[in-house]
Amino acid sequence: MASSDRIILGIDPGTLIMGYGLIHIKNGKLSLLSLGVIKLDKFDDHSDRLKKIFERVIELIDEFKPDELAIEAPFFGKNVQSMLKLGRAQGVAIAAALSKNIPMTEYSPKKIKMSITGNGNASKEQVASMMETLLNFKHDDKYLDATDALGAAVCHYFQNTPVSAGSKKSYSGWDAFIKDNPTRKV
Repeated sequence: MASSDRIILGIDPGTLIMGYGLIHIKNGKLSLLSLGVIKLDKFDDHSDRLKKIFERVIELIDEFKPDELAIEAPFFGKNVQSMLKLGRAQGVAIAAALSKNIPMTEYSPKKIKMSITGNGNASKEQVASMMETLLNFKHDDKYLDATDALGAAVCHYFQNTPVSAGSKKSYSGWDAFIKDNPTRKV
């Protein structure tokens, strides 16, 4: 699964705004291919929103030919109706990928944030800042759903990339890591 040349599509599902981001991994180097949002608030009917999500995900797959999909799982909220709608949005995006034989993996928001920032309770802005640093681009705060989607893609890369046996090292904390890796400060 951890090919040296692959494309990962990340999706942050939503019923009003859905974020997407694509990364390319070549020889262990990450690069940004595309990111954006699908604005769905102009559609009054929920089924029209779902149709648009499906169509746009198919377009992204046809254009970028991703090898894998990483998607953020809906978080558990108090509003059951919102959860159901979000789950449908996620399901439609997954169905689009599966219809094109793209394998998918789902990650909880906490898992993505922990993987990207080291803090499972990080804000959208903190995730965006890390994506900006890691992928060398300037983010716009109106695209935080897109940088969350990139976070899902990068999380997937981190989770599925083996660490070479010679480079495994454990640290007692961030201070020890930074001391050993001064150039990796953010």
